[in-house]
Order: sequence, then C-alpha cells, then structure tokens
Amino acid sequence: MAILIIADHDNAALKPATLNAVTAATRVGGDVHVLVAGHGAQPVAEAAAKISGVSKVLLADAAALEHQLPEAVAPLVVNLAKGGYGHVLAPATSAGKNLLPRVAALLDVAAISDITGVVAADTFERPIYAGNAIATVQSSDTVKVITVRATAFEAAAATGGSAPVEAIGGGNIGSGLSKFVGQELTKSERPELTAARIVVSGGRGMQSGANFKLLEALADKLGAAVGASRAAVDAGFVPNDYQVGQTGKIVAPELYIAVGISGAIQHLAGMKDSKVIVAINKDEEAPIFQVADYGLVADLFKAVPELTEAL
Repeated sequence: MAILIIADHDNAALKPATLNAVTAATRVGGDVHVLVAGHGAQPVAEAAAKISGVSKVLLADAAALEHQLPEAVAPLVVNLAKGGYGHVLAPATSAGKNLLPRVAALLDVAAISDITGVVAADTFERPIYAGNAIATVQSSDTVKVITVRATAFEAAAATGGSAPVEAIGGGNIGSGLSKFVGQELTKSERPELTAARIVVSGGRGMQSGANFKLLEALADKLGAAVGASRAAVDAGFVPNDYQVGQTGKIVAPELYIAVGISGAIQHLAGMKDSKVIVAINKDEEAPIFQVADYGLVADLFKAVPELTEAL
C-alpha cells in the first residue's frame, strides 16, 4: 500500500524535516505520496514534487487550511488514509506532533511517535526513557500513524524527482472549534536551530541572559545557531524556542558546543546524536563530559572569549 507523508511547510517553502520523513518512508517500502495542505501553497507542492523518491504530490488548497490548524487538517488526512494508505507519516515537529495524534484517534489506531528506525513495514524503533533505551514496536493496525524523528534519518535529495501534482478538495475541513488568532515569530539571521550544521548552546552556567552575547559572538564566527538548556530557558535567560532537549528541540548537528551545561539527562536526549560534541564547564564532574568528544574544564567567561578571538 502507498505511504502518505504530511508536508511541514509555511505555504511558501518546504521545511527540511519533510525530506527526512521521505527517507523513513522509502525504508518502509511502497509508493510515497506527499500531502501539501495549505493556502497559496503551489510553490511547496512543486518543491515536494522534486524530492527524490516521491511518486505523487496531493495539493489541498483552501483558505481554511492556510494556518494548517490540526482541527482542519486532521479530517482531510483521515479521509485520505481511509482511501488506501497503509502508513501516514509526518516529521516529529511541532506541527506533526500536534496533528497525527488527532488523526490516529479519528482512525481508532495507535499513534507511534518519534521513530528512529524502520525494522519492517509494521515494526519500528523509538526511544524511551529520554533516549536511554530503544523500544521496538510492532503494529497490527491497518493504518500506521507515525511521527519521524528527523535527526535519525538522512534527508532525501531535494532534487531529481518529477512527481505529478494532483489538486484535491479540502474535504471536511474541521468543526470550527478553533481559529487562528496570531503568531509571534523570532527572526534571526542565524541558521534555524534544528537545521544548523553547528550549534552553540548555553546553560545555567551562563548566569544571565546578557552573558549569552558571548555565545552569540562565537556563533556568528562559526555560522552557528544558538541553543540553550531548559535550566537557562526556565531562568528567563533566553526564549523557549532556544531550548534543546527532551521537552525542547531535538538536534544532531555536525558540531555541538555545550557551554556551562551540566548535562542533565533531559538535555542529553536532545543533542547526544550530534556528530562531534564539545563541552566547556568548570565542573570536571559534570555529566556532559561523559558524552563529549572534547572537553575543556575551564571558566567559560574566560574560555569563550579566547575561543572567539582565536577564530
């Protein structure tokens, strides 16, 4: 049976995590279809059609789908799933985690969240206990509803495909129980945290939000994104969209620099798949050093400026 992937997008561009979900779908096996639900999202559909491995793109374009409220999109996905899809996948982003549990409930099937591996078409791996154990889950449901941890799968090639784009109706687009009121977006010239090749993160050891300027200067030199531990976010040093960890964003950059972060298990769950981990902490017993490839026991207020100057 075919596999349906729910595209993550902003009506103008496809989010990179969708490419990772395509890779997961190809490992399941079968024709891969991508649903683009939105308004004025033709450019997104055209981009999805170029992804290697995608055989069809479904474009649902309606004003009620502009903000992709899950109450509006879920009935559409359910109607499509009942039409012959064996799997429904979405990236485990905020949008995917908001939508697919509703889809699973409406289909009366189990939701399989945050998979990191595909064993077979009905068997998947997912982390439990903050990533300290991996559960192998087998589903006998007729439709498998799955969110995909993007960092666990390589991105599919964004070019090379030539899938047809089929316009479909919006269908039953929700009950009107919710409406879009507004959103506040953090604008930055730095890379997006979940897509950055290099991430520089700070923890409680930064002592204040003003001190994060040290990390921002280092990040600008490296072309990196800036992240933070939950402790730093809870203390009000930085906004919560900086948070890396089990209850924040999952990242796996080529280089992760942890500054003043002790390494609580919840934080490690969000970054331990990074290719190279560098830790700077004055406490030589800090748990972060157990996962770090390179560790520097030093005062961050001295070490970070020196590192920035050396670059």
